[in-house]
Amino acid sequence: MGNTQFAIMRFLKGRNSKFIYLKKSFGNKAFKLLDVGVGNHSASKTVSLFPACEYYGVDLNKEYNNNDEDFKVMKCFYEMDLTKLDFHLIPDDYFDGIWIAHVIEHLHNGDKVIENLIGKLKTGGYMYIEYPGIKSTKLPSMYGTLNFYDDHSHVRIYSVKELTELFERNSCKVIAGGIRRNVYFILISPLRILGHWIRGKKLIGNIFWDLLGFAEFMYVRK
Repeated sequence: MGNTQFAIMRFLKGRNSKFIYLKKSFGNKAFKLLDVGVGNHSASKTVSLFPACEYYGVDLNKEYNNNDEDFKVMKCFYEMDLTKLDFHLIPDDYFDGIWIAHVIEHLHNGDKVIENLIGKLKTGGYMYIEYPGIKSTKLPSMYGTLNFYDDHSHVRIYSVKELTELFERNSCKVIAGGIRRNVYFILISPLRILGHWIRGKKLIGNIFWDLLGFAEFMYVRK
């Protein structure tokens, strides 16, 4: 089963929505990316798929499943508490893209964080945001989070309507938004389930995110 699991991971590499929208925005061109909420080797994964990416990371600390290789590929890492809204270390009007995936639900003032970060984006730059939507509050509880409240660090629910109004107030155009339905992850979900069962591992909630509509996203241009 090891080879099957490896094949699944290879198939999924680069096909999560974060990378799909990076490809849509920049293709193979050089770009400066501010990745808000780095972890799980996001820096290494991103730069391996987008070698022309100049990668900048932001997080509360360095400890969320990163290693020396991740920090080597970062142009800069900003260690900060986003809720304090002190972003003076991050240059204004500088980044071609700002990506914020599964961060704002952990922040009581995520809307203010987004508004402040818009100023760091170049005119014509892109922003991608992903977070658990209101539908996630109605899903069953599951190991690894399938219901919003499974993760006790989740503090606030946001919506496409709320964030659309925020972006329009700040002279940004919403290109796309709604429930995340990644067709690749939906198609591969039976094999992921089978792999967990065969290896005697617990099923994890994120296998079902796209199938059941756990997450919402916003794709915006300034």
